[in-house]
Amino acid sequence: MAKAPAGRLSAPQNPSPSPRLNVARHLSGTRIAHIFTLFALLAWWAYSQIIPAYQMPGPGAVFARMLDFVTTPFLLSQLWVSIYHISVAIGVAFLVGSALAFTARFVPVTRMLIDTVLTPFLNAFAGIGWLFLALLWFGLNHTTVIFAVTMILIPLTAINVRAGLQELDEDMMEMGLSFTRSGWRRFGWIVVPLLVPYFFAALRISFGVSWKVVLTAELFGGNAGLGYLLNVARQEFDTETIFAIIAFILVFVVICEQLLFRPVQRRLDRRFARA
Repeated sequence: MAKAPAGRLSAPQNPSPSPRLNVARHLSGTRIAHIFTLFALLAWWAYSQIIPAYQMPGPGAVFARMLDFVTTPFLLSQLWVSIYHISVAIGVAFLVGSALAFTARFVPVTRMLIDTVLTPFLNAFAGIGWLFLALLWFGLNHTTVIFAVTMILIPLTAINVRAGLQELDEDMMEMGLSFTRSGWRRFGWIVVPLLVPYFFAALRISFGVSWKVVLTAELFGGNAGLGYLLNVARQEFDTETIFAIIAFILVFVVICEQLLFRPVQRRLDRRFARA
């Protein structure tokens, strides 16, 4: 009995979308996003025409104020102060959070303490509480802001890195024993590369959260930075500056997301998808 052609026996496969279709969908989504942004700006402008400027300044006035932040040395220095606070806080939180996750993984006697007591405690403790404690301990200075932001970011890093450690490929870890008995070499050659996506996720989340937290920390406990300027503008009813600071942070975070985090995320997705 003659065999049926192989092509008739194989299950039909769904054809992959054509590149033109993907491009069309991308352009359609981009167009919708731009239309929404334009509509929001028009609604903002229309609303600013019917109420006093000290309550809702128009987009033009806010944009002009935003330009001052990159052209006026004093305002630019305050922006750099906030970036400094965030950079130091993210760096310290990343080191401490990673150390907690690694300790819980490789020192089993500490696992219950870190996973069930310390990390939940840090995650549940209110950010404003850390800020008030820092004010009592350090006063109005950079240390207060950095401490408050760091304590909020530590559990985010610890949870992400801990999740990565739980997902480690045990077969690959066992294979590493065939090449070296050195725990430090296996850690550097196997564990760290496998945790790169989780490290990046922790940094990406920390970057977004830190901008939300640093304004509050600088508002109540700082003597410089965008949050400090926000407090001064609030006292002087300088609504344009308040809106400009908020809009500037939004634009800055979106630019970093588009130009830095998303390209790196795509590379990591391609790299570890093949793995």
